[in-house]
Amino acid sequence: MILDLFAGPGGWAQGLRELGAFDVGIEWDEAACATRLAAGHATLRADIAAHPVGPFLDHVSGLIASPPCQAWSTAGKRLGLLDQGLVHQAVDDLSRGIDSRQRLLTACQDERSLLAAEPMRYLHALHTHAGRPGWVVMEEVPDVLALWKQYAQILRGWGFSVWVGLVNAADYGIPQTRRRAILIASRTRSAIPPEPTHAAAAQPPSLFGPGRDRWVSMAQALGWDTDATVNTRGRRRGNGGNEFGVERPSWALTGTSRSWVLRSNSQAHAAIRRLDEPAPTLFFGHRANESRWEAADHGGLHRVASIAPRSPDLRLTIAQAGVLQTFPADYPWQGGRSRVFEQIGNAVPPALARHLLAPHVPTVREDLDLAA
Repeated sequence: MILDLFAGPGGWAQGLRELGAFDVGIEWDEAACATRLAAGHATLRADIAAHPVGPFLDHVSGLIASPPCQAWSTAGKRLGLLDQGLVHQAVDDLSRGIDSRQRLLTACQDERSLLAAEPMRYLHALHTHAGRPGWVVMEEVPDVLALWKQYAQILRGWGFSVWVGLVNAADYGIPQTRRRAILIASRTRSAIPPEPTHAAAAQPPSLFGPGRDRWVSMAQALGWDTDATVNTRGRRRGNGGNEFGVERPSWALTGTSRSWVLRSNSQAHAAIRRLDEPAPTLFFGHRANESRWEAADHGGLHRVASIAPRSPDLRLTIAQAGVLQTFPADYPWQGGRSRVFEQIGNAVPPALARHLLAPHVPTVREDLDLAA
């Protein structure tokens, strides 16, 4: 069994499916569980902090975890930032078989903070049995790197080879510059990061490696790099406006460089990327409906334009967001629009999961091209 903690809507599971394997996911969120089940992924709806480890003893070959990161998040009220020391203490205690969670929880500013210590509860229990897992892969936002280093020190003491570091999803063919802290641990092989397949600029093969393709752009991922166009008049009636393809910048008659962009939200500091670039990190919460396509003059003026024929209302659609996270376009998302966007933003991109898990899954399909 590959056990997937905090399994979400199935990012890890979809990556495993593409490798010819599967997981058993534990998830509490009702909408995410409904999505997993609709996609055919084995799912146990349960509170990970309350669920016993006993049923999994001697049955787990690999463990995956993407726990919540309130204690390291700079979003929201940021109360969890005050809980980092308590999370580290919980991990240390659990690694020695001491369950201090209830006592530490009373001191936490955010009751979700200690969830980041839950993988250690499972790992300690599994480690003490003969059927202990052969590998562990964990993922979270970059600021969790310090916590992963603590996990790494403990796992090395248990006989694992461990690598901890940051990766950029765009380096693995994901149309998104999503940076994540990764932990890879193995009892049977040297733990190393996956070899990047893409780069900001294409790199030809050389004596030192096979080379890399250019980062995958949003236009490529969405299939808009051949036939879709932008008209700068938007949806206004009448003739006029400048037509240009979405896959590259174009010069307007005024001499201003203009291109089609994705604006992540309506805030002043919103990330803005051209369609011929990867998307920024997809993060959706209460501002999910504000992610929009715009035609932007690079002199600073943003003008809403139309893109024919796919997005007449200019909002980023659920299918588009899922594809930019490398889910299939027809992935069966469940729940209301805002809940679905939250699932997409929180999920591990399946293509990144494939790269991280491929060395550890013995049933990898021989015809799979991880660079594709």
